[in-house]
Amino acid sequence: MNTPTPAAAPADSGFVDGYLPDDEVLSSARARAEDLGCHPLSAGAGATLRFLAATLRAKAVVEVGTGCGVSGLSLLRGMAPDGILTSIDVEPEYQRAARVTFREAGYAPGRTRLIVGRALDVLQRLTPGGYDLVFVDSAHIEYPGCYELGVSLLRRGGIIAFHNVLVGGRVIDPARRDPETLALREVARAFREDERLVPALLPVGGGLLVAAAI
Repeated sequence: MNTPTPAAAPADSGFVDGYLPDDEVLSSARARAEDLGCHPLSAGAGATLRFLAATLRAKAVVEVGTGCGVSGLSLLRGMAPDGILTSIDVEPEYQRAARVTFREAGYAPGRTRLIVGRALDVLQRLTPGGYDLVFVDSAHIEYPGCYELGVSLLRRGGIIAFHNVLVGGRVIDPARRDPETLALREVARAFREDERLVPALLPVGGGLLVAAAI
C-alpha cells in the first residue's frame, strides 16, 4: 500500500533569506536605504536575481527601480564580467546612494549606466531585443506598461522579472480593487496568457513573477 506523501510546509522566509546572508557591502546598502526611506528587496530575492543573471551569462540587463543598489549589486554579481547594468529611477538621491554601493563592491563606473527618469519614458528609448534580463521593482501602477515595454527589450531566451507581486496578499483578496492591486493582477494575468513567454511565480521576497521569452 502506498503511503501518502506529506504536504510540503510553506517556505520559511527567514530561512530562505538567511541561506545566503548579506555581506558587508549589502548590509551597508540596506542601511543607506533605511536612512532614505527606500525599501530594498530581500536577501532571498537578491540571491534569485544573481542566480538568473548567472544562468543567462547576462551581458545586458535593465533594472527599473535603482533604489540604493541592493538589487543592482545582486544582478552585477551574477552578470558576465563585461556586462553592463542599465538602471532607471526617478529619484537622483537613490542613484547617488547606489553609486556608493557599486563603488564599495569594486565595480568600475563603466559597468553601470544609471538613468534618472520615468521608466515608461526611458524604456521606450532602449534597443528592442537587446537585453538578456529585465527586472522591475518600482511603482506597481506602472507594472502593466513596464511589462509591455520590457518584453519587447528581451532577446530570445531572455528573462523578465517583476518584484513584490504578492506583497501583503492583496492580489488574492477579491475585496481589493484599488488601482495598484488591479495593476498587479493585470500583469500576473498577462504573463500567464502571453504566448511569447514561459512564466513562473516564485515565493521569494514579496513574490517574484518571472518569465522566459521563447
